[in-house]
Amino acid sequence: MSDLMIEINNLSKCFGDHVVLKDISLQVQRGSVVAMIGPSGSGKSTLLRCINLLTMPDGGRIRVGQRSMDFDSGHGRRIPEKELASYRATTGMVFQHFNLFPHMTTLQNVMEGPVTVKKVPKEQARELAMELLTRVGLAEKAEAYPDMLSGGQKQRVAIARALALRPEVMLFDEATSALDPELVGEVLAVIKALAEDGMTMILVTHEIAFAREVADQVIFMRDGVVVEAGPADQVIDAPRQTATQSFLARFNKA
Repeated sequence: MSDLMIEINNLSKCFGDHVVLKDISLQVQRGSVVAMIGPSGSGKSTLLRCINLLTMPDGGRIRVGQRSMDFDSGHGRRIPEKELASYRATTGMVFQHFNLFPHMTTLQNVMEGPVTVKKVPKEQARELAMELLTRVGLAEKAEAYPDMLSGGQKQRVAIARALALRPEVMLFDEATSALDPELVGEVLAVIKALAEDGMTMILVTHEIAFAREVADQVIFMRDGVVVEAGPADQVIDAPRQTATQSFLARFNKA
């Protein structure tokens, strides 16, 4: 149990009559990286949002670290806001779009979570924010506003902001898909460094070569189900399922 950081059992989610997740079960080892791949609309982003409770599942169970939520009993629909905020602080999430506060400097954006959510004194939060901006290579941009940054820089600030709450797990939802191609590498370098530092991570990505390089496990989803899962090199280089083979064929053409 102590080696499992994330455990998902029989998770389901519907929007109206549309079933988005069907009986998903998943285990993520502490310090490992899981990459989720699959066509658009397969449920990958919804699964990430369910793990972070930005979207409430309709059934199943989620455990992240020591925190467990059972949705079969309906308890998930009555989680107090303070408990939700505390839970989400353990699961940092980075989205396609950066969602930085435009009226705050880079430094203030990174400080905001610790000050507001964890009541960290401002001077301590400032030191932490500078440490994290240095970690993502943006210490010199501490006083810059978001509209002065490139897309890649904004996404690196978003990563620093998520890390500022000291999460146990990092979730990346297509973190590079909104970036110009020449800016993708700088964000992937930060994610790779986090992996090397032992951060438990789940990535939703279309960067197949990157998934092969950094992920311990790759999950292929389609139509709300896990079609195939296994070691990265096996799933990407020698997929067993026809659906996985068809999806990856477009990436393997050189």
